[in-house]
Amino acid sequence: MRSEICLIVGGSQGAGLETTAQLLTTSLARLRYGVISDREYFSNIVGRHSYIHLRASSREIPRSLKYPVQLIGAMDAETVFTHFQDLKAGGIIVYDSSVENKTVDGIPSMERDLVNRLKRMFSELGLDGSLKSLVNYLSREKDMVAAGLNYAELITGLASRVSLPAQQASRYVSAIVYAAIAAFLGLSESSINYALESRFRGKDQIISINKLIVGEVYRLVRDKYGSLAALAPSNLNHPELMVVSGNDVVAMGKIVGGLRYQSYYPITPAADESFFIEANERITWDGSDIASIVVLQTEDEISAISSAIGAALTGARAATCTSGPGFSLMVEALGWAGMNEVPVVITYYQRGGPSTGQPTRGSQSDLLFALHASHGEFPRIVISSGDHLEAFYDAIDAFNLAERYQMPVIHLLDKFLANSIVTMPSPRLDEVRIERGGLILESSGEQRRFELADLVPPRYVLGSGAITWHAGDEHDEWGHIDEDPENRERMYRRRMEKMTLADQEIPDERRLSYYGGDDADVLLVGWGSVKGAVLDAIEELEKYGIKAAYTHLRIISPFPSRLFRRIIEKFDSGRVMVVEHNYMAQLGLLIRMITGVNIGHSIVKYTGRPIYSSELVSGVKRILSGERRVVLTHGP
Repeated sequence: MRSEICLIVGGSQGAGLETTAQLLTTSLARLRYGVISDREYFSNIVGRHSYIHLRASSREIPRSLKYPVQLIGAMDAETVFTHFQDLKAGGIIVYDSSVENKTVDGIPSMERDLVNRLKRMFSELGLDGSLKSLVNYLSREKDMVAAGLNYAELITGLASRVSLPAQQASRYVSAIVYAAIAAFLGLSESSINYALESRFRGKDQIISINKLIVGEVYRLVRDKYGSLAALAPSNLNHPELMVVSGNDVVAMGKIVGGLRYQSYYPITPAADESFFIEANERITWDGSDIASIVVLQTEDEISAISSAIGAALTGARAATCTSGPGFSLMVEALGWAGMNEVPVVITYYQRGGPSTGQPTRGSQSDLLFALHASHGEFPRIVISSGDHLEAFYDAIDAFNLAERYQMPVIHLLDKFLANSIVTMPSPRLDEVRIERGGLILESSGEQRRFELADLVPPRYVLGSGAITWHAGDEHDEWGHIDEDPENRERMYRRRMEKMTLADQEIPDERRLSYYGGDDADVLLVGWGSVKGAVLDAIEELEKYGIKAAYTHLRIISPFPSRLFRRIIEKFDSGRVMVVEHNYMAQLGLLIRMITGVNIGHSIVKYTGRPIYSSELVSGVKRILSGERRVVLTHGP
């Protein structure tokens, strides 16, 4: 038995991969294994290749993904052609034996670049380009276990037993692959049934059909191959585990944090967050309704942020969520919120750009954009979460900071975190604090909404009875348009100095975390979802005698300059490197701009695929060997 396994499940978009990932993760979580899985997919509805990359452990909750994998579950021939090079020697491939005659150049959905590379490779190996020749080669030369199942026969048999039309029965290919993987992993029947019943709750016929096909394939694989990839019993000591995506957990944080208005225009990878909130917009306690959330799908992103600003002016905790193209449309209204000191939250899921870019791939290329978006100068707080648990608390803290300092807050996430499903311990609700700042809910008469005497003046909300004015132009204390130069200087300075106040009041330890020992002599600096890969890489590097540490930026504006300088001064400049999902190493540029510290070494990746801990270890070694910049490229 092994303590950990990495696997890939692949197929065409729309073939049930997301369901397969949920079933596998739920089954493993039921048996108390730690799991992380990422879904990589093309930006189309059906047809193009997609895959799930999953890592499960009996010892810990994995923080990142890595290669090579020990098992591939292929719903089609394209999956084998695309991923066989990622399989460890002696690994397992579950594939469809009814399509063995398919050739690599006979699959129109495959990228031409990949096809040409594979044809050259197969020619050198003496293969004819068919799936059969490749599988035979892997079995012979790489000691792979090739578990060929005739999906067509299995589906035909299913259709005849349950009186399903063949077209409907074909939808159960994902169940065949799930069952085969479950058999190789040695998952219990109870965990499999629990996953099916949880995923298809209330759909008894679908549950019974799935149980039938899963049970049959499970026994077939187990009897022929045994549980070759069985995991050791889990020794995780968490009392309970949640199975959540990044979108899910941010939505949960918003709900716990008091969200009352959420606007959005559907965009990948942000929309699932709003769908989750919409499904849970009625808030009950002890069987009674205590509150509700308005979730509004608007006609565009301009309307989304504008309506959220309007809701925030009434005193509601209001937010919108989007990705790069949508945020581009929001920036004029963001400036209006900055001028009027509106505590609106923008949850910003980064994806590949520019333009439409890579709608379903990840990136961290919008850091500088988020910090400087919209013309003119105005304060905003920028938070960036490194994992699912951080994302939960940060979603709450975004509202607290927005209302405490009366300014927009941008919560920066990315596709990697949004679409990753993990097992995680339940957040501690006793650690949650709600801070509403100087909120005035009842008043009367004309009021100085922008009083100069206070950096953060009392916030009279619409509906309080107070008479206030809000304009996009520069204004006086009352909100009336005023372009007098002395008023302009005072009002401008008061707004900007709120960032100084926030810098003084928000603890440095809340904005920056240091991971590693006092004896570390290599420092990695990063933000966002690179956190897990870096922490795993640090543990792996120690096996090579390299003692590394990690500085994780969690609140990027206001930047924790004091603590950052104290940390980085302890390291030789030649052994400090930034790790980012962008071309320019934008965090490194920001650090130089704010602190004057020049980090001259970088490890970057901009293919749209996650940074894997296995390739990051290699990248660190290359920097220490004399390279100044390493570009990572692994990932199909």
